[in-house]
Amino acid sequence: MKKINIKLLITLSAIFTMLALDNVQAQNGPPPGVTQRQQEKVGYGKISGTILDENQEPVPYAAISIVDQKSNRIVDGTVADDKGSFVIRDIVEGTYTLSVTFIGFQTLEKGPFEITGKGESYDVGTLNITSVSTQLDEVVVEGERELIEDKVDRIVYNADQDKTTMGGDATDVLRRVPLLTVDLDGNVSLRGSSNIKVLIDGRPSTITASSIADALKQIPADQIKTVEVITSPSARYDAEGTGGIINIITKKNDLQGGSLSVNSSAGLRGSSLGLNASYRTGRLGLSLGGYGRAGYNVVGEFENEQTTKDEFGSIVSTTSQFADTRNNYLFGRYNFGADYAFNKYNWVGASVNLGIRNFSSNQDGRLTQTNNSMGLRSSTEDVGIDNLGNQVDVSLNYLRTFEEKGKEISLLTLYSQNKQTNDFDIATLQSSEPIDNAFIRNNNDSYNKEFTIQLDYVEPINDKIIVEMGAKNIMRDVTSDFLYLVGDDENSLTPVEGVNLSNNFDYVQNVLAGYLSGTFDLGKGYTLMAGGRYEYTTIAANFSDEADLEIPDYGTFVPSINFSKKLTPLKTVKFAYNRRIQRPSLRFLNPNIDASNPLNISQGNPTLDPEFTDNFEVSYSTFKKGTSINISAFWRNTTGSIQQVRETIGQDTIFSTFQNIGQEDALGVSIFANGKIGKLQLSGGIDSYYAMLDNNLEDPLFNASNEGFVVSGRLFGSYELTEQWALQFFGFIRGRQVQLQGYQTGYYVYSLSLNRMFKEKRGSVGIGAENFLNNGMKMTSEVTTPFVDQFNTNIMRNMNFKVNFSYRIGKLTTGQTRRRQRKVENNDLKDGGGNQDMMNN
Repeated sequence: MKKINIKLLITLSAIFTMLALDNVQAQNGPPPGVTQRQQEKVGYGKISGTILDENQEPVPYAAISIVDQKSNRIVDGTVADDKGSFVIRDIVEGTYTLSVTFIGFQTLEKGPFEITGKGESYDVGTLNITSVSTQLDEVVVEGERELIEDKVDRIVYNADQDKTTMGGDATDVLRRVPLLTVDLDGNVSLRGSSNIKVLIDGRPSTITASSIADALKQIPADQIKTVEVITSPSARYDAEGTGGIINIITKKNDLQGGSLSVNSSAGLRGSSLGLNASYRTGRLGLSLGGYGRAGYNVVGEFENEQTTKDEFGSIVSTTSQFADTRNNYLFGRYNFGADYAFNKYNWVGASVNLGIRNFSSNQDGRLTQTNNSMGLRSSTEDVGIDNLGNQVDVSLNYLRTFEEKGKEISLLTLYSQNKQTNDFDIATLQSSEPIDNAFIRNNNDSYNKEFTIQLDYVEPINDKIIVEMGAKNIMRDVTSDFLYLVGDDENSLTPVEGVNLSNNFDYVQNVLAGYLSGTFDLGKGYTLMAGGRYEYTTIAANFSDEADLEIPDYGTFVPSINFSKKLTPLKTVKFAYNRRIQRPSLRFLNPNIDASNPLNISQGNPTLDPEFTDNFEVSYSTFKKGTSINISAFWRNTTGSIQQVRETIGQDTIFSTFQNIGQEDALGVSIFANGKIGKLQLSGGIDSYYAMLDNNLEDPLFNASNEGFVVSGRLFGSYELTEQWALQFFGFIRGRQVQLQGYQTGYYVYSLSLNRMFKEKRGSVGIGAENFLNNGMKMTSEVTTPFVDQFNTNIMRNMNFKVNFSYRIGKLTTGQTRRRQRKVENNDLKDGGGNQDMMNN
């Protein structure tokens, strides 16, 4: 009864909040430019057309506005798609002028158009806008956008408007994005779910498949343009990613000419340097970039208190561990891209991305143990961990458009390879009792290779129906070569035989998919996007010199529905449902035993099945007096959830692995707003959900369940001191996290920056401070089972001060606009979070 009451409470709260906002808007009158009569009546008029330049080329993303002739205010609008086409529906009664604007072009006005409520439909045909032939001498001019935008099927965070992240990485950017939570280790969750897929420029990569946390550290914040959060993907997206999809879009040059930019940062904890060059002439575009980041002075502390018990609840052993930690890293990322438009209808693009990571960690540990057989024992240990890797992504894409607006066919290919080396050494330096194997070493080399080919076709049936269909094949081959050695010292190491200690594991996965999706304009403000996707997965896995593992093939059908209603030109309500699956990544499957902490050993399970999740969401968005507000309520139900299972080995060692034994429910509300008051721009939000977890085991000794609220919030502010000086601040806080067998305490982060823009916005110089009021962040985890009580405490010294510098040179002019690129999107694989890799410890 308790769970039902809480669900009902949250649902009613969301409904009453939406109604309250409607009531407030009614009391304060209609939004600017919309009369009371317009506000009370839904419109039925429609205006459509295509925006071209003087060379008859499309002008993507041109802004089209509907201006009320009586009040001379904008009452509705949209942006052109990648082919320059636009449609504005549900226009209320009145007389309007159409206004078209785009940077580097003269403003074009068309009209008047009279809407009487009888369903008028105006097709203005082709509208040609004229370039002002403005040469941008050594500067790129960018139009100012809202920090957060609420699109039909996604939330967009315009990261290039936020200067507090300069010198940081993608982790710093994602902490500012609505609906997302990033913990102190870089693990990302969307509305409490870590089962997400991260794309870079719409493309997957084996680097993100291995570890999202590691991948984010290699992407410079200065090169991120926007972040898209897609909570209800359409059938075109892969069925995986039960929590949703995050698409990180990097900056690109869409103007004619060449440019060179430098971005650098130096601080107490790390330094970075990035160089990017681009050149575009006529139909050819080239880009080249490199980025390096070094981390140093990254120190912390680790404590572990654990007690093991027998089946009667009597204490068997107690253990205390303490360690000082020192981390160093060096990341590099390099890219080259080229695209060419053969003519108006044929485009080809290719890119190569290289990544290098070098991460090392050292721990000086002290251990104290008491157990029933040995009594008191103490020792000191030195642990060294090396995590090295390199990645390469190569893509080749072709796009064919047609005379008919919206019709296109694309062929996309991607080859991605990720090589990782994850080794650890454990040396016992002193011990109160004689021990065997004072030196332990584990070597683990892994290779993750993927090849993807994808075919998509879009066909507008008429001006109210668009059909999309396609097919895709993902071929994966992942190997893990691991060797476990022990000895009295480093010079006397010998391998330990065993399937899960020293072996070679190969895992081959093939996913074949097809989809069909449609978008339907139902009239009177109603829009429906519905479709289905079927995926068939085959798996082959084996150890060297061992029989193949018995893993059955399986097929999955996943439907998706997105339904929206435009209540007024400035208010929209949306409903969405989709069913998703989450295949376990090799981080969950890898059978290599991770014994980097001999008292907490973990191992993957190669026979895991995928998870299945049903997602329901309803949202409401409104715009009032310069402020946009979005409220959404959601319910997420996951069956066959992959959960960690713990048991004791001997008297004092905890062994953990994974099984499909869980069920998870999450019911919550997200609210965020964005607005500007004079020179102050504010954006922020609150995410709250009630989590219910159960492992569904009948044995009372192993059964576990937990539930509770999880709340997080963020606030961003920017204040223009002068035309050249700006002050920005950011803060994020997350409450206690609910886990199946325990809890994790909350945390908070904050930052402040002061920046000065150079003349003509060629660059900037600034100073920043992060977490400057405290010297360390403390986070505690608690696990309680009938056999184990465990308390872990991590302290991170994350106070930081930094200096940022950026500068751009080049001569750019407006000209032929760049085509939107379709790219492979493998929305795939459950990531384990943390700094763990698919085939590494």
